[in-house]
Amino acid sequence: MRLQNQKVIALVDHDFEDLELWYPVHRLREEGAQVDLVGQAPNQKYIGKYGVPAESDYAFSEVNPEDYDAILVPGGWAPDKLRRFPEVIRFVQHMNEHKKPIGQICHAGWVLISANILEGKTVTSTPGIKDDMTNAGATWVNEPVVSDGHLVSSRRPPDLPDYLRELIKVMEEYSR
Repeated sequence: MRLQNQKVIALVDHDFEDLELWYPVHRLREEGAQVDLVGQAPNQKYIGKYGVPAESDYAFSEVNPEDYDAILVPGGWAPDKLRRFPEVIRFVQHMNEHKKPIGQICHAGWVLISANILEGKTVTSTPGIKDDMTNAGATWVNEPVVSDGHLVSSRRPPDLPDYLRELIKVMEEYSR
């Protein structure tokens, strides 16, 4: 298991894109990582866009990003909610400052925009937020997955296999 002993924050709120949360969570767990679902409240049930539930393990206020090796930001409409929480912004900024892997897919780029960490980065996302990404100072490319150092971005659910292969590789590199 390539990610044994790594801890990952998986952010969650209502209307997350079901596959963009659960596919990465399961793949990282298969590789040995401990993945904690973190939302506004502990033990709260959040419902994805297509009805798949996710129950948070912890509240934002209970988590210290220093205790984690990476963060996952799912897409869907949840990122528009997640970026309104100062703790979420602090988590993403902490991961960026400490060069810990940040995985973001689809609309998750909104959270990174609000965290003000995209200046000079090369990223991808759903084309619907391309302008938002470039206005935040990023170079946007239309590729299934893009790595820029510790930041791994992807477009949408059909790109999940490419996204997770790259994210796992980056997590291995940055854990050394």
